[in-house]
Amino acid sequence: MSTTLSAPPLALLLEDIVRRHRPQQGVGGVPTNIPFLATVPFDRFGIAVATTSGEVFSSGDAGVPFSIQSISKVFTLAMALQGGRSSSLWSRVLREPSGTSFNSLVQLEAEKGIPRNPFINAGALVVTDHLLEETPDAASQLLRFLTEQAGQAGPAGSQGQAPGRRVPFIDEAAAAGELDSSSRNLALAHFLKDFGNLTQPAAAVVENYVRQCSIMMTCVQLAKAGLFLANNGEGISGSVLSPSEAKRIGSIMLTCGMYDAAGEFAYRVGLPGKSGVGGGILVIVPGQCAICVWSPRLDAKGNSLAGTAALAELSDRTGWSVF
Repeated sequence: MSTTLSAPPLALLLEDIVRRHRPQQGVGGVPTNIPFLATVPFDRFGIAVATTSGEVFSSGDAGVPFSIQSISKVFTLAMALQGGRSSSLWSRVLREPSGTSFNSLVQLEAEKGIPRNPFINAGALVVTDHLLEETPDAASQLLRFLTEQAGQAGPAGSQGQAPGRRVPFIDEAAAAGELDSSSRNLALAHFLKDFGNLTQPAAAVVENYVRQCSIMMTCVQLAKAGLFLANNGEGISGSVLSPSEAKRIGSIMLTCGMYDAAGEFAYRVGLPGKSGVGGGILVIVPGQCAICVWSPRLDAKGNSLAGTAALAELSDRTGWSVF
């Protein structure tokens, strides 16, 4: 994998990308079922790169916390695969692109309660259920995991945290608002339960899932937290996964991480990525770095408009690609 970073250096390149891609007008949409996301200014734009050599480069609003939403699914999957538990999980969820909406009930019923992959909502609910078999509060466990992987000092917890704190936190008010609009996720959970693919109560699984999605982090924190996926499973604080498992999560990100636009993202960016409807995208450059970009306005497929364009330019200008 080649890089062409001689001109300009990465720090200057990120500054240039922020200048070129920060939105100048409110083009794109925000999810109508998550009221909190509609309050974020349209012109927010941040980008951060954490390298396997220990450097961190950032520009723009890379230090502003945002709702990670479905990016959390990468990390819950990593937690579920720790300790060699992959066989039990992969009997409950597949690893194929869905080809339908990320919250499709029709596909789940047609395939008898086995979700296509862990990054659509039904698959993420199964992963959360898998975690709940070992802990009564999977969301707080994820928060601790992310805090450790981001290298943040101080205790991590979901209570009493507010924007501006150094550590990631669960925005409980936003989670409550999102839970009020989670009828579709509850329906998916009840479908899964009816097919015997949930062991925990459907409401508890959905509540934990929504709280996981409501974790607030910055681009810098997310890039650092995702570094183990670029570094053979080795994170800031030590081994997270085996090199094999880290590689395989990257493969699922490439094929399933961008809703129904995985092929388009692979064509434009050429790297494994996972987006969230909060406007963030986490991208992995195997052996080199993890990248997080954030801009809140979304395209029709639910991916950040400015973020995708910025990553396409960054890939072109650095030569970073798995192809």
